[in-house]
This record gives sequence, C-alpha cells and structure tokens, in this order.
Amino acid sequence: MADIAAVVVGHFSQSTLDACLSRLLASTAVARVVVVDNGSRDDSVAIAKAHAARDPRVLVLANAHNPGFAAACNQGAAQCSEPWLALVNPDCLLATSDLEALRELAGTRSDVGIVGADLVDDAGVRDSAARRHELTLARLLAGLGRRDSLAIAADEQQALQRVDAVSGALMLMPRSVFDALGGFDDGYRLHAEDLDLCRRVRDAGHGVYVANRVRVLHVRGVSSRRRPYWVEWQKHRGIWRYLRRFDPQLRNPWWRAFAWVLVWAHLPLAALRVALARKPPRSP
Repeated sequence: MADIAAVVVGHFSQSTLDACLSRLLASTAVARVVVVDNGSRDDSVAIAKAHAARDPRVLVLANAHNPGFAAACNQGAAQCSEPWLALVNPDCLLATSDLEALRELAGTRSDVGIVGADLVDDAGVRDSAARRHELTLARLLAGLGRRDSLAIAADEQQALQRVDAVSGALMLMPRSVFDALGGFDDGYRLHAEDLDLCRRVRDAGHGVYVANRVRVLHVRGVSSRRRPYWVEWQKHRGIWRYLRRFDPQLRNPWWRAFAWVLVWAHLPLAALRVALARKPPRSP
C-alpha cells in the first residue's frame, strides 16, 4: 500500500541525491516524495526536477536561501497528507523495502511516535546517533563532549528497541503525531532538532523506537563538508537551545551559567579538531 510521503531536504547534495530519490521511488510504499532544496548552487535542483519530470509523485521546492533543516522539513511536510511521513536525508540510501519494513514494525506497537533505522556507513560501522539517550548537561560532562556520549548500544534481541532519540537522518512518523506537535521547532538551524522532536514525541506519551534489523546506508556529512566551521557553530547553538529548554538542572541559574560556558568553550576545541582533520598530510 502506497501510504508514505517522503520529505527529502537537501543542501549541495548532488553526490547522493539521485541515488536517494531513485531508491525511494522504487518503493511501492511511497506515494509522494517532496524534495526541498535549501539554496544549493550545484546540480541538486536539476537532479530533483529530472525525477519530477519522469514521476508525478515527485514535487520539488527550491528555496533561494537556506532557512535550516527543521524549517525545510516543515515546509515539505505541508505539501503532503499521507498517513505516514518519512523524513529522509539525501545521503541515506534505502533499500526498496526499508520504508515498508519500518511501517510494518511501527504497526506492531500502539504507542509509536517515531521509528528510526540501524544507520551504518559504507564500512558497516554503526552511527552512534541512531540510538541515543536524552541530552543533558550531566551526560555531556560524563562523556567529555564526545559525539558518542549519548549513544545506546543496540539490543540485537529486539526488532524494535525503545530509545530516547533516533537520528533525524531517517525518521518514519504517523502523520497525526507530526501534525499534533507542530512538526520540528524551526528555531534550530542544524543539529539537535531531531533530539527536540523526539523529546516532544515522548512528552506527548508516544514511543521512540529504532528498528534494529532495518539497516540503512548513511553517507554522513555530504553537505556539511562545505562549511564545517558553520556546522560546528550551529551544532553548539542547537545543543545550547536544547539544554536550556529541557534540562531541569539548568533551572538553577548557576548551573545554567556553567552550561553556557561549557558549551561555548567547547566550540574552539571543536573548530581546532576540524582544522586538524582538514589539514593535508605532509609529503614524505
């Protein structure tokens, strides 16, 4: 049954967009694909429009600027009404049966609000963002700010594993849940908007799950490689926004001030890490 609308938000995503859309459109469960491009100046829009010319299920929205991932997801979701909504990054390359498998698994639980998948890179290494604990100041301190400080180990015995948050790279939701929550908080530009949505889904009494046996290739960082320092800025901005909204520890003004210093003091360290990673190796 074709009852899933997929929203794909892209920004300089030409390297993976064609493969992403081809795979989505090969799925018999997909009734609609809305591509929202956030101000790309590569061939992303042309690739999306070529698919639209061949397949009436495809709608392309080309923004002149980049309003952010959250705002673009909401923009795309407003263009469709199918009972299931899939939010798919253009660097996620799904098998043709993956969305149908996620939908069938979601149907086995009455409380499902979001279902994610087991995301892996091209070497088969699992993405730690696919299964996460709640973001709190205490966990950031315990993990020393590492990217995997929120990671939850996969429980291979469970087809659907309940977690606090999944990755925004791939989410399947009942449309009714997305609408009831008003979609993403578009105050986030990039990063932590998925944590925010998962938190509000849980606060509304729904479950957030990851499908451990639905493995999806996620070619991470396709668009973020262009502006890594801006990405780090937005990541820290998103973390701060999330903490001050949801972490009860920050109701204490002293802890709030400490958290602000911690988050923004970490930014130059993150920028240095990016600079070192981008530095070309010395010639022998």
